[in-house]
Amino acid sequence: MTTPSNYQLHVTGMSCQHCVKAITQAVQDQDGEAQVTVDLPQGLVTVDTVLGEDAVREIIREEGYGVA
Repeated sequence: MTTPSNYQLHVTGMSCQHCVKAITQAVQDQDGEAQVTVDLPQGLVTVDTVLGEDAVREIIREEGYGVA
């Protein structure tokens, strides 16, 4: 079993709870055990997942958000 990694990503374009849900669901669709925390005011998404960082960044981009 792969050990989860923790990523903190600065994400642009998030403004509401719909954004939180969209990002959380998109990541969890790829890793059902992922833990996703979104800090809207700071534009910060923290993810504990077995997915690689590049994969997480791509998932968020595919939802229409920018990742720094």
